[in-house]
Amino acid sequence: MAEEKRFAVLIDIENIAPKYIELIMNEASNYGNITIKRAYGDWTRQSSSTWRGKLLDYSIIPMQQFNNTFGKNSSDSALIIDAMNILYRNNVDGFILVSSDSDFTRLAATLKEEGKVVIGMGESKTPVALRNACDYFKVLDLLYKEANKERNAKKGQKKKSGKSGKKKDYDDEYSESADSAAEASTDLDTIESAIISIIEANGDEDNGMYIGTLGNSLIRRYPDFDTRNYGAGKLSKFLEQFDSLQLTKDGDSTYVRLLQ
Repeated sequence: MAEEKRFAVLIDIENIAPKYIELIMNEASNYGNITIKRAYGDWTRQSSSTWRGKLLDYSIIPMQQFNNTFGKNSSDSALIIDAMNILYRNNVDGFILVSSDSDFTRLAATLKEEGKVVIGMGESKTPVALRNACDYFKVLDLLYKEANKERNAKKGQKKKSGKSGKKKDYDDEYSESADSAAEASTDLDTIESAIISIIEANGDEDNGMYIGTLGNSLIRRYPDFDTRNYGAGKLSKFLEQFDSLQLTKDGDSTYVRLLQ
């Protein structure tokens, strides 16, 4: 049995809302064992108060950094220095950097150069440069909306009110969520073109390409690609919307081929 990978989660609290903490930790746990959990900010400021209770819930260590100079975020420097110290102690396999700040682009690139897995998490305002510097990038506000949509849908199924207006309201809400996702993520036409080129370059002429391999190739091109950003829970569901593609089953495996 392969040893579970170890990760350090480093959070820039001055750039991320505390409402995302459950989502952040849940996503982080998908990649391996979180051995280091730190949150950086000026904890003496009133604006940090909403984060304090979250630290206890998730056993996150607060890293105090006073902002001594107006307009300068010294927490960024503290996070970067800590990340490099952790890197050279070589006690983790990867880093999860939680921030929407482009100042961490060089850090992410350096950690990758040193052979570490780098997962970024931030809001849809995060610059493309930081997203592409990571191996994977999770858009928190889109995933948060999707998670809430699923919760509301489950609640709606339990209540089964039967009122005619409910379905329309839900569809409108879903449509708005999909629209915002399209604005914040790589557009569908670009994704479709990428899928076609990937299959043409790597797919089998008869069967096409294994869906898992295709998904990995998409993430390498677009680290922020996540089917949940587009309202689809699985890659197969996401791919069904493209008329240029056909999904076929071979036993338990799913393949994607191009339609002529």
